[in-house]
Amino acid sequence: MSDLSLASAFPKAEESAWKELVEKALKGAPFSVLESKTYDGTVIEPLYPPAESGAVIPGRDPGAPWEITQRIDITDPGTANGQILEDLNNGASGIALLFPGAVGECGYALPADADAIGAALEGVHLEWGVPLELQLGANAAAVATSVAGLVELRDLPANHTNIRFGFDPIGVLAAKGTTDASPEDVAVLAKDLSARGFKGRFAAADGRPVHEAGGTEAQELAFALASAIAYLRAFEAAGIALDEARRMIFFRLAADQNQFLTTAKFRALRKLWSRIEEACELIPEPAFVTGETAWRMMTKRHAQGNIVRGTIATLAAAVGGANAVTVLPYTAALGLPEAFARRVARNTQSVLLEESNLYRVADPAAGSGALEALTSELCAKAWRLFQKFEEAGGVLKGLEGGLFQDAVGETRDARESAMAQRKESLIGTSEFPDLGEDDLDVMDVPPAPAETGAQAVTPLKPMRLGEPFEELRDRSDALLEKTGARPKIFLACLGRPADFNVRAAFAKSLFEAGGIEAIAATSEKTLPETIEGFRESGASLACLCSSDQVYASDGAEAAKALKDAGAAHVYLAGKPGDLETALHEAGVESFVAAGGNALETLTGAYEHLEA
Repeated sequence: MSDLSLASAFPKAEESAWKELVEKALKGAPFSVLESKTYDGTVIEPLYPPAESGAVIPGRDPGAPWEITQRIDITDPGTANGQILEDLNNGASGIALLFPGAVGECGYALPADADAIGAALEGVHLEWGVPLELQLGANAAAVATSVAGLVELRDLPANHTNIRFGFDPIGVLAAKGTTDASPEDVAVLAKDLSARGFKGRFAAADGRPVHEAGGTEAQELAFALASAIAYLRAFEAAGIALDEARRMIFFRLAADQNQFLTTAKFRALRKLWSRIEEACELIPEPAFVTGETAWRMMTKRHAQGNIVRGTIATLAAAVGGANAVTVLPYTAALGLPEAFARRVARNTQSVLLEESNLYRVADPAAGSGALEALTSELCAKAWRLFQKFEEAGGVLKGLEGGLFQDAVGETRDARESAMAQRKESLIGTSEFPDLGEDDLDVMDVPPAPAETGAQAVTPLKPMRLGEPFEELRDRSDALLEKTGARPKIFLACLGRPADFNVRAAFAKSLFEAGGIEAIAATSEKTLPETIEGFRESGASLACLCSSDQVYASDGAEAAKALKDAGAAHVYLAGKPGDLETALHEAGVESFVAAGGNALETLTGAYEHLEA
């Protein structure tokens, strides 16, 4: 029996045929409407041809799982120890200890003293090679000395441990504005610890300060590369051979909900580091790259959405070849997470690794036209930025002169503008909020106050994209507690449900993103019934919702009726077009539509309410 080829029953797919169908669907609109741009300026095409070459980018060994790393920022050493043992006994393969002043520290950290470290690591078999990563801030040398001393006190063979000491004064300087060490100090510490038998990677080239402050993928990569080069030079100056020095360095990157860009970023870092190794006349070896789910995408409102975002980010980092991944607990923005949120973070990775088997393919993105193109674009853009910083004298000079801060600041402004206009969105915060969501529990531990003092450079201030909307929701909660009711807006729905449903849903999502409860009709009402509904609602704001055709026939009359009924401010959902003057004269004071500045609209609404 001959083989049956199913493909033979279908015509050959041609790009020209696809474009012809697309042009019909666009009905005269330019093809560019299907394209989008990254903040680095890379154009994302709607369709990519197969990659010309799909060479695997060496990362994790084929079939080797990544490390499921659990972040420990619990302030009480005994509680931290219980959490560490629970994590290691229930799926985690490694632990990251966060200390005061570290990159990503938000007021919660393990105390940086020997007793606290010893108590937290009680019962942890470091001699078994359990991965332990230190995320260090001020007093990094003292913390590392305490950890090394603990190993010696317990009479453990140092060369059997797997400790990434993670010295990163450059990252701390960028994030906090000050540091108490230098790359040269890191080289001295690395030599000492290496002489005592520790194999671990000693310096962390961390791109997270750039990402947390709103930077682009290329900016994050350039900063991490520039940091790694600074450490490499310091190691060489201290008499460490380059071939050995490169193995003392590892990388940290943020992983966010932009799946394809995150995967491309992790792949690009390996290619860029290989280029640097070649320039050093070394045979390239895969960089060790850790990932942590992004702080800037975390939300306080509908925090369960952080689970979804964290899952996407973990998937992206794993597909990109991360050697270790840390998932921030979904309640991290609310306070110090409890055990359940940490369990969810742990299980997010366990499911992807053990049940989805993501680790079994060395480089799943190899050969993908889209991901290969994004990887190449990121490499080119990051390399140009890296060269720019090198020309300025290196990463430290770049920070002292504000070069990094200026570049990241421009991107931050662009991101904040996109969030304000909801061109970027966070489900549950800026889109589709739930005003009746339940409170989530966190540990009853207040955050430590941020340290203040002289700063050597302007720090890259962390941001969360959802904060401006959360502040408006806080105002709503305060009014609810004070008066027993949230601020309200009445959605005056005109015509049939088919006329008003879409714009009513848009208006409800918009105003409730700012904590203003939207009261809407669910069925067709006459104008007198609509006006009576407004009076009964207790709202002082109103928003007309309907189709352009209904606005043309009934919009002006409805607006005038709402003003006569006492509406303090009347909005209209949609763009008015030629009706703008007539609607204004009838009483419509603001128009809300997709692409408008939602934060300005919501802030203005509170001003109208207060007036």
